[in-house]
Amino acid sequence: MPILNKDMRVCISLAAKPTNLGTRFHNYLYDELDLNFIYKAFTTEDLEGAVRGIRALGFRGASISMPFKEAIIPMLDGLEPSAKAINSVNTVVNNNGVLTGSNTDFEAVLSLLRYSPIGLGSKVLVRGSGGMAKAVVAAFKEVGFDNLTVTSRNKDAGSTLANKYGYNFDEQALEKAVFHFLVNVTPVGMTGENESELAFSEELIASASSVFDVVASPAETPLIAAAGAHGKNLITGAQVHALQAALQFEKYTGVKLSEEQIARAAEFSRS
Repeated sequence: MPILNKDMRVCISLAAKPTNLGTRFHNYLYDELDLNFIYKAFTTEDLEGAVRGIRALGFRGASISMPFKEAIIPMLDGLEPSAKAINSVNTVVNNNGVLTGSNTDFEAVLSLLRYSPIGLGSKVLVRGSGGMAKAVVAAFKEVGFDNLTVTSRNKDAGSTLANKYGYNFDEQALEKAVFHFLVNVTPVGMTGENESELAFSEELIASASSVFDVVASPAETPLIAAAGAHGKNLITGAQVHALQAALQFEKYTGVKLSEEQIARAAEFSRS
């Protein structure tokens, strides 16, 4: 990394609970590519003040995590189609004081689904109804999947999400149905108190052909490990995180990363 200097471009992240994943990913590549950038994670209880700071101090960009993805929208000057599609922002780019929001989570999931071997006629079950679930369900709709069911402990949020995209909501789907494609968009399996739990039963996993877990840490969740043991098609949260970070990187720096660069940075970010 270059020695700190007055011309260095600054990128940040804003999250309720910052992690080192993005910080390590971006700074690793700034160093490898000899770019005069630095990336630093922050949390805040004053989102409006933080956005004013991004604009006033000329920060190049910001990664936005929960609970700020929707709240930040009125504070921005414009939205790219990816953010408009789901009314959620996870990336802000500052061009001479003009702040534009986009959603690289949506862009990443869209790309992974488009290039997967999974048929559009597959019967899909999405577990979860939070902000990332919105990006995932919207991406399935955009790609052309018609048969999708949302299940969630939060009936209101789950049914609202399903209805928004013309899909079904079923509180009991985990117990009574068989699906081709299982998608976990909950914290189940994430490092912490839920890290040993399976997001879906062994029976559902065995009967599916494909599994997608958005949890990025650990890279191999119990769900991914179980599905891999059954030889299922897999999309992992680690893949989503790496691709969305690479898309952010390109928006900030103008540099399009190779698959090898993305893989190296992703591995470093988790080490």
